[in-house]
Amino acid sequence: MQKAFSTILCLCLCVTAAVFSGCGGASNQQSTVPAAAEPASADEIKSSEIDYTALVNKTHKLSDDWEKKLQTVHMTNSIGDDVEVEKKSYDAYLKLKADLEKDSVFVDLDSARRSVADQQRIMDEFTEQYGKEYALKTVATPGFSEHHTGLALDLYLIIDGKDVTENEDMVKYPGIWDKIHAKLADYGFILRYLDGREYITGYGYEPWHIRYIDDPKKAREITDKNITFEEYLGAYKGGKAVIDYGTSTLYSEEDLKAAAVQVACRFASFGGCELRSLKYAGDEAVSTEKLSQINRENPGRNYTKAAEFLMDFYTTENPGDTTLEAFRDYTDYPWWLARTDKDGWEIISFGN
Repeated sequence: MQKAFSTILCLCLCVTAAVFSGCGGASNQQSTVPAAAEPASADEIKSSEIDYTALVNKTHKLSDDWEKKLQTVHMTNSIGDDVEVEKKSYDAYLKLKADLEKDSVFVDLDSARRSVADQQRIMDEFTEQYGKEYALKTVATPGFSEHHTGLALDLYLIIDGKDVTENEDMVKYPGIWDKIHAKLADYGFILRYLDGREYITGYGYEPWHIRYIDDPKKAREITDKNITFEEYLGAYKGGKAVIDYGTSTLYSEEDLKAAAVQVACRFASFGGCELRSLKYAGDEAVSTEKLSQINRENPGRNYTKAAEFLMDFYTTENPGDTTLEAFRDYTDYPWWLARTDKDGWEIISFGN
C-alpha cells in the first residue's frame, strides 16, 4: 500500500501555500484606496512579456525567466504589512476596490507576490524544524505556487472599521464575498479556487484568492461558465466529477466533505488524471480492528476516527504519479484517512 502522510488539515488552505495571516487593529472605513502607481507605458508592458494567462499550479511550474520579466509595485495595507504586486494587477485591483467601496464593501490586500526564493526559505525552515517529509506535505513546492506570478491576490475584509484577516472569520460573510465576486470579471480578475473543484485546482475553496488575467472578456467567460482556470485553458478536460457522501451515522456530511476535500486536493497533484467519481465507502469499512491497524502503522498519532473513500478515475498519456499506468480506468481506488478528536483529517494511505 502506498503511503502518503498529510498534515494539511480540513481545507487545504493556508498552510499548503505557507501563508500565515495575523489579526490587525481597527482601520478607517472611509475610502481607503491608495494612490495608484504610475501607469505602465506601452514600451514597459511590451518589454515585460508577461503571459497573463500563464498557468501555475501543483503540476505546472513557473517559467524560469518569469521573475526576470516581472514588474511589480509595493503597497502597505491597513495592518501595516508590505505587499508586492504585479503592476497591472495592482492598478486593476485599485479600480475594483474603488467600485466596491461605492457599495460599502471594504477590502485590502493580505498578500500577493511571494518569490521562489522566499518559498524555498520557508521550505528550508520547515525542513530543518520538522523534517523533510513534513515540509513536503505542508509547504507548497517552490516554483509551483501561483503567488510567484504576482498575479494572485489574497484579499481580506474590513467590517465596521475592523480588519478581518483570519480565514475562519472571513468565511462568515458569504454575502459580502458574493458582491466582490460579482465585480471581479469587470476588472480582469477571476475567482481562482472554486468550491467543489479541489480535484482540479488542488486547493479548497478560497473566496479571498483572486487571479488577474488582464482581459475582462475572458474573465467574464470563465465566471459565467463557472469553470476553473485549468478547464478554460484546456489543462483539465475530465469534466465535472460526482462526489457522493452517502449516508453515515458516524459522521456528518460536513465532516465527510472535509475529508473528501483532502483527497481531492491530493489527487490534483497527480497530474494527467481525470476524476470520474469519489464516494464514501460507508460506515461498515470502519472497524475497531482497522483503526487499531492504522494506529500501529502510525505510532504516536493516537487516531480516534477513520474513513475510507473510493475513487474512479482515468489516466491520460503521462500520469504524474509514476505508479499509475497511462490510458487506464481505475475503479474503487482506495483512500484512507484518520483524525484525532482535536485535529482534522489526514490522508494515511492511498492505492493498493
